[in-house]
Amino acid sequence: MITTEAGTMEKTDTDRIEKKVQLAAPRSRVWRAISDSKQFGEWFRVKLEEQFAEGKTVRGAILHKGYENATMELRIERIEPERYFSYRWHPYAIDQNVDYSNEPTTLVEFLLEEAGDGTALTIIESGFDRIPLARRAEAFKMNEHGWTGQAKNIANYVSQS
Repeated sequence: MITTEAGTMEKTDTDRIEKKVQLAAPRSRVWRAISDSKQFGEWFRVKLEEQFAEGKTVRGAILHKGYENATMELRIERIEPERYFSYRWHPYAIDQNVDYSNEPTTLVEFLLEEAGDGTALTIIESGFDRIPLARRAEAFKMNEHGWTGQAKNIANYVSQS
């Protein structure tokens, strides 16, 4: 278990990343930051082209320094207002010369719960053991690091607005 300013990261095994963070914002505010694609893009640093809807694929330009030429693609799985949001994607799919479309995806889940005056947010990404061996370890490492940063980003985002 690793503790950061944004929360606690539990590495359960090589297939799953789990991040828990306590947010100083009501659940409705956290929900909007996760489920509204424009707000999601602000803290996640991606410019998404469309709103989220179950079954829809949403794409956008990554705005993180060093990844400006990469595109992110999310397939929205499930939306349960103010409780659960999930999507599938190709983890660490940043090489413009690689076609990731035939690879398995990982599942990213956001679970929200009331916690005192704020919201407990759990972020889970699972399915790494299905990623091709040649890029599995790197995808896991980069996303584990990435979720640490994204937990800080959402904490800052919901506390300022």
